[in-house]
Formats: sequence, C-alpha cells, structure tokens
Amino acid sequence: MTPAYRDPKGLIQVFRPKEHAARLSLSCSTIAIPPIPEDIFLRGVNLAVVKNAEYVPPHDTDAALYIRPLVFGSDAFFAVSAGTGYKFCIYVQPYKAYHGVHPLPALILEDFDRAAPKGVGHVKVGGNYAPVLKWSDQARAEGFFMTLHLDSRDNSEVDEFSTSAFIGLKQSGSSYTLVSPNSRSILKSVTSTSCIELAKSFGWNVEIRPVSEGTADIPCQPREITGIQIPYSELPYFTEVLAAGTAAMILPVKSITRRSTGDTFEFAVNGPGEGCKKLSKALLDVQKGIVKSDLGWLWQVSPVSNAESA
Repeated sequence: MTPAYRDPKGLIQVFRPKEHAARLSLSCSTIAIPPIPEDIFLRGVNLAVVKNAEYVPPHDTDAALYIRPLVFGSDAFFAVSAGTGYKFCIYVQPYKAYHGVHPLPALILEDFDRAAPKGVGHVKVGGNYAPVLKWSDQARAEGFFMTLHLDSRDNSEVDEFSTSAFIGLKQSGSSYTLVSPNSRSILKSVTSTSCIELAKSFGWNVEIRPVSEGTADIPCQPREITGIQIPYSELPYFTEVLAAGTAAMILPVKSITRRSTGDTFEFAVNGPGEGCKKLSKALLDVQKGIVKSDLGWLWQVSPVSNAESA
C-alpha cells in the first residue's frame, strides 16, 4: 500500500512508509490483532524491496514498485475469539496507475453501503473491499470505471471512492480551494493527506470537512468527528474531482452519475484539469526524487545482511 521509486541516481526510495506503518497499526488494533511495531514494519519493507530490487522500474518510466503489507490470523483453533498467532508478510509487484491517467466516469453506488457509521470504514481491512467487487464489476460493465460511496446513514454526504479517496477542487481565477471529506467511515489516505500538504505549499485554500479535534492533519489517527462534511448537493460546484490513492495515484474523474435522481455532473470532460496536473506533477516529482523536499516523505532502502535475508 506504499510505492517505491528510483531517484535520478537509481537509488530506491519508499514513499512515507512510517505513515503506512501507523495506518496498519491502527487497522490491526481495531480488529483485535496485535499492532506491528514500526521498526519491524520498516525492516520488513526494506527486506522485501531489497530482495526484489530488480523489479523496481527504472527512474525514467511512469511505473513503481507496489508494496503490500498483510497481517492475518494463523492459529489452528476453532473459536469465536481473537487469535494468539498471526503472520505478517509483505509482497511487492511493479505497477502503473491502477486506472490509468485518463479521466474516468464514476457511478454512485446506491444499493450497497461500503461501511457502517460506527463500523470499520476508517481502517484497511479486507471486509471493506471484497464485498464491493460485485458492484464495481457491474458498474464497469455499464461503462462506469469508478464507483463512489455516499454516507450510509442517509446518502446525503460524499464519503470516498471504492478504491481511493475523494478530493474536490474549486477554481476561482488562478486561486484554488481543495476540499477533502473527513469521516470516521473513511480510510485516512496517505496520498490524499500528501495532496493536502502540497496544496497548502502552493498557497491554495484547504477545507477538511468537518475539522476534527486536533487530528485533521495527522495521518492515520483515530478521530471524533461531528458536523457536515461534503453534501451531495455540492458536487456540481466543483471544478475538478480527483480520486487519490497509492494504486490510483491521482486520477481525474470525468463525471459522477446518480441513477436515482438522474443527475450526471461533468468535470474533466476534455482531459485532466490544471489543478490535477499541478498536484500530480508535484507529488510524482517528490516521490521520484526529482525535486528535493524537506517534507521527509522519502525513506531510502539500505543493504541487508545475509542473516537478515535468511
């Protein structure tokens, strides 16, 4: 769930692995799995990348190495209780943007809720993803390559896409406002958080809806949230809508359709908007080490000993 890139010198760097370690720790704790200590997580990531360095794409390509940590219960017993034995493993594979880079139409899912209001939508667990595959496949067969979820309470607020976070951009002249939802039912996206920080560095206005007590800018932290986030009725007022995630990267959304109302809101009809281009370039330049940054987002892999790799 985090990428590794080669910098201009060919060195391999992983993007924000400590934030991903924190998110995995939160996910584990939520479902009664002992959290993976950060040092073990980082050692595992380093080992997996070093042992598969030949699969890290060259710097001058638009590809990266996708790193997927996984934790699962491995006890040999039959009981309705938390286990005592778990496996932590990491697999990697080269990849390009999951959906490509061209704007794609999205469909709002109205017959399926991704997460309950007080459920596990805020963490990375398989139960949030496998059930939506049926609906995503059906939408794709009908020409919609993205699916968007509204809140499950009354379907009046924007939550997130099935595979990535929702970002809305409003443009007024040369000025931009980035709007990001902040709900307990939404997975805290490291890519989205990075976009928020980059937008602030551009001098853009940033609205996190609603702002939570002291945790709005802290990746992967539990949060108590009240108030309205992004009402469905606000969708037509966005100049651009983006989907942000490790696999999706930053994808421009062409349109959003809601069948029950007959609404279709169009955004990137003629290609990615200027806001999307600026965010995408800035993020990729940092990830690939093209632009030197003091943000501390890159973590360089290091050689491993024979004992570590055994």
